Amino acid sequence: MQNRKHYLDNIRWITLCFVILYHVFYIFNSSGVVSNIGVTGIKEFDSICVFIYPWIMCLLFVVSGVATKYSLKNKTNKEFIKDRAKRILIPSLIGIFAYGWISGWTTNYYNDIFAGNGNMIPSLIKYIIYSLIGIGPLWYAHVLFVASLLIVLIRKIDKKQKLDNLFNRINLPILILLFLLVWGSSYILNTPVVTVYRWGIYLLMFIFGYYIFSNDSIIERLEKISIPLGIITLIIGIVFTIVNYGSNFGSDEFLNNIFTNIYIWFVILSSFGLAKKYLNFDNKFTKYMNRNNFSFYVLHYTLQIVIAFVLVEYIKLNNFIFNYVILIIGTIIILPIITEILRKIPLANKLLLGISKRK
Repeated sequence: MQNRKHYLDNIRWITLCFVILYHVFYIFNSSGVVSNIGVTGIKEFDSICVFIYPWIMCLLFVVSGVATKYSLKNKTNKEFIKDRAKRILIPSLIGIFAYGWISGWTTNYYNDIFAGNGNMIPSLIKYIIYSLIGIGPLWYAHVLFVASLLIVLIRKIDKKQKLDNLFNRINLPILILLFLLVWGSSYILNTPVVTVYRWGIYLLMFIFGYYIFSNDSIIERLEKISIPLGIITLIIGIVFTIVNYGSNFGSDEFLNNIFTNIYIWFVILSSFGLAKKYLNFDNKFTKYMNRNNFSFYVLHYTLQIVIAFVLVEYIKLNNFIFNYVILIIGTIIILPIITEILRKIPLANKLLLGISKRK
């Protein structure tokens, strides 16, 4: 049996922490990116969103692709899809109606999506509408499940593993130049209304994870150059954030820019190299974070919406910076508590968190 790659687990939960941090500043952004709380915060803090947003989900899809490669070594295609449906798809679909309505309700609170006719619409219909516009981060699970179906289809077609052999021949110069494919993918299969469903780039990242970043020899090469690569990536990130200060970080113009996609690719390359070099270990904390990774992901944003709503509508602090501080601290404290409560409720832990007993 192959030893567990702890650096992969650590990339996953650390990236999750960046996702949670990003949403703290996204909720109060002043850059024109639509959020569920219609209150703008400190404009300078939007730079944190510019620095984080381009790469966080791309990195998660790459990690998911790698994990899929290892999972399919121990499962048949049918077992794998069934497991993904139970652990990812079902909780994400039920979550839309279990708690997604909260995000939808707050969106309507600030924007009146019914144009003053809300009293004429039955409560059940409004609940359904609130739920459907309150998908929040659950979209990730939907794209991930489709990516899982896609990789199973590719495996069925490519029975002689020609793609594996092709990607095994990649060297570092070609690996770096793959940013051109990343850039090209940012233009395709982007959903026009629900813009977070960027199918092109996320499916490509998943495939890259499956075929490229699961390759030990490629990761070892990235590990050897991880320090200079990390320094270059940090410089690119700082310059990128300065150049894009005040930009609408959710717009096509921002996400399709070649500079954005170069930055994304360098973050991914350096993340795997540095993680392999410094993060290939586990302890009680990393095991805890890895065990709760999906639960924290699906639950954190709704919690943040509730905390933010209470802060701006009821507490109304004089100094807005405290809203950020309390939101971060509140998430860190309350999120694990809610997760542990749900984990102990038999039906809820399966339907909302995808937790099931494993052999």
